[in-house]
Amino acid sequence: MHRPVALIASASLFLAACTTQSGRIGTDDGSDACRPQLVQLDSTGNYFAEDIIRGAAIGVAGGAILGGIVAAARGGNSRNVAVGAGIGAVAGGVAGAAAGYISARRQQYSDQAQLNQAIAQDVSAENQQIDRSQRAFDLLLDCRMATAARIRSDFAARRISREQAQAAMQNVRARLANDVAVAQRINERMGTRGAEFDTAFTEVAPAARNQAGARIGNPRPVTTARVIPLRLRPDTAAPEFTQVSARERVTVRPAHSGYALVETEQGVRGYAPAALFGGAAGAQSRQASPNAAPVTGDVRQLAATNIARRENFSESVATANAAASGQGFELAS
Repeated sequence: MHRPVALIASASLFLAACTTQSGRIGTDDGSDACRPQLVQLDSTGNYFAEDIIRGAAIGVAGGAILGGIVAAARGGNSRNVAVGAGIGAVAGGVAGAAAGYISARRQQYSDQAQLNQAIAQDVSAENQQIDRSQRAFDLLLDCRMATAARIRSDFAARRISREQAQAAMQNVRARLANDVAVAQRINERMGTRGAEFDTAFTEVAPAARNQAGARIGNPRPVTTARVIPLRLRPDTAAPEFTQVSARERVTVRPAHSGYALVETEQGVRGYAPAALFGGAAGAQSRQASPNAAPVTGDVRQLAATNIARRENFSESVATANAAASGQGFELAS
């Protein structure tokens, strides 16, 4: 087998051979109280991995064939044909990652109304899957924070020693870091898949990016007037995991559901009611989460909510990552 062809085949086998779940999240030793939530989060990533591979395969196959044809047309020998196919596969893979989806849909539907309907159905399904990942990640984070709260309670009641409490908190922090790594992998796959949709949106819903961008306000510096608890997400049901002190310099940006995203100079991130900061943060805050928007409907509306959902999940991952490496696991709340 010629080397370029072998490389293409090897790459395809590598993509197809998905890592086992235990390889991604570790084996279950029975000590993790949040293991069911972690399994659920990781399982939601299967959808995005499968679709990404399928989308890339379209481009790779087309590129390889085109590269081989060009080399053959120029009178190349079998080695040059193989090299041409390899080059075409690389180029096709790059193009396929961004345009494979819309190109395939165009081939299926020449009628614009049918094309829009097909894309709307695909985006609706995508939105539902993003919602699944978001809910699973939220439940996992809530479980970790509840575990940390129990450790604080046990330490305060002197049911465990300081050394035991510190070791337990370190264990929760390490597990949260692993959770974030799992979520980051899903976020990356979601983003790659999203790039294909973005290319389609440019054609069928060019205003979607601006509509989704309306949720993002400009960050502004604020000096807090009092101690403000921070939540892991913009939701009254989300756990409070840390706080900012009075007269502390922070940056706030409008989030949704009446909340603002707060970031300290030390990189701690969390959410607090936007009304506490007044001005732009309160005025620009959205009244509802993008995940509360209907998952079915017009392709333009769906496109905007798809972009917002992806940004929301990415923001959740960044906030959890800051929590894993910053505050939120002190023995005294």
